[in-house]
Amino acid sequence: MLTIPLTAGENQDFKVVLAGQLCRIQVYENSTGLYMDLTINSIPVRYSQLCVDRIPMFTSEYLGFIGRLMFEDTQGKSDPTLDGLGSRYQLHYLQAGIDF
Repeated sequence: MLTIPLTAGENQDFKVVLAGQLCRIQVYENSTGLYMDLTINSIPVRYSQLCVDRIPMFTSEYLGFIGRLMFEDTQGKSDPTLDGLGSRYQLHYLQAGIDF
């Protein structure tokens, strides 16, 4: 498991290599929650994925993403918000075949 560093209080837009995949991750909040967009090598995998505590995202292999991303509330069981990113809410990358 790899924890991806995030910054509290602001939308995120960054690139990271995960399992040899060049990923662009965008994390943003609107009135209904925190969302994530994921592209691999500029190819969209998923847009507007709702971020929920301890529910792995991008789990279908047909989407083309190897592994899973998942938020964890380290102080309870709330869904993530921008103001707690990087501290209370951690973003984890789980390699294929490894559970949280």
